[in-house]
Amino acid sequence: MALLGIDIGGTKLVLAIGDRAGKPIKSVRRPMRLSGDWRVDLEALVQDARALLAEAGIGEGEALERVGASVPGPLDPSRGILRNPPNLTNWSDVPIGSFLEAAFGVEVRIENDANAAALAEASFGAGRGVSNLVYLTMSTGVGGGVISDGRLVRGAFGSAGEVGHIPLESPGVPCACGLSGCLEAYVGGKAWQDRLRREGVAKGAVVELAGGCRRAVTPEHLVTAARKGDAWAREEFARWLDYLARGIVPIAMLFEPERIILGTIAVAAGEALCFEPLRERLASMLWTHQAEHLEIVPAALGSEMPTRAGLAVALHGLPRTTA
Repeated sequence: MALLGIDIGGTKLVLAIGDRAGKPIKSVRRPMRLSGDWRVDLEALVQDARALLAEAGIGEGEALERVGASVPGPLDPSRGILRNPPNLTNWSDVPIGSFLEAAFGVEVRIENDANAAALAEASFGAGRGVSNLVYLTMSTGVGGGVISDGRLVRGAFGSAGEVGHIPLESPGVPCACGLSGCLEAYVGGKAWQDRLRREGVAKGAVVELAGGCRRAVTPEHLVTAARKGDAWAREEFARWLDYLARGIVPIAMLFEPERIILGTIAVAAGEALCFEPLRERLASMLWTHQAEHLEIVPAALGSEMPTRAGLAVALHGLPRTTA
């Protein structure tokens, strides 16, 4: 029996066929072509998926067991309805679950991209071997997925795990979500980039890495400069870590995970610059037994994530076989 994984993004589409253990057999990646009509876009996706299934020798409804899709939110996962995703033009209240079920004739599972990433890291990456974990996406914004006793926590309306909107300051910096003082407003890549361009120093290693233009500075430039020992970059990165630690504390207190997995920005910063000092901060902010047993680790899947995310959604809840 095979699984079909689908990863839909604003600019890319990844389709992957996996075995009963979730191991990819065949995959394809292409740009996410938007016609202005979600029905046309989904039908094109279905045709590409059928072609991939045929390449793998899987006939119509024959050996396909389940479809899993990772999609940008907002989402109603219980009804399989995709609400107004900002990067998918004219996709409003799209019944993606029922559409795919009709197309493939099997059960379809849908999760937002942060939850799907948490499942992928739990199944194939840095979360293997633990039943209680939290995954934090740390790129443009800050999303999260929570797995408790081996099950994904969705909440009453499917929005559980939105850790990027834990309030850290009140009043605070305005957040893209419409609130203020959110964790994302201090450690999200877009918010941090805006701060660096607005309030960063006019000269120094960070600006030099950006070609001499402060308006071109990115968090990647700051991380590189901090690694090289630039004093201002290290001070700014320490501020970023302070806010991240403050955001992690309520997560640790509420869910008491065994492991918290951090993505993108934290992975790029690395062990010495990010993870070691972050653990030191948390040791002074948590109860002793929590700090001693909580692991803070980098995400492991990297470029494999789009291929693995949909498969992890399809796999979740099925009896497992050995990978």
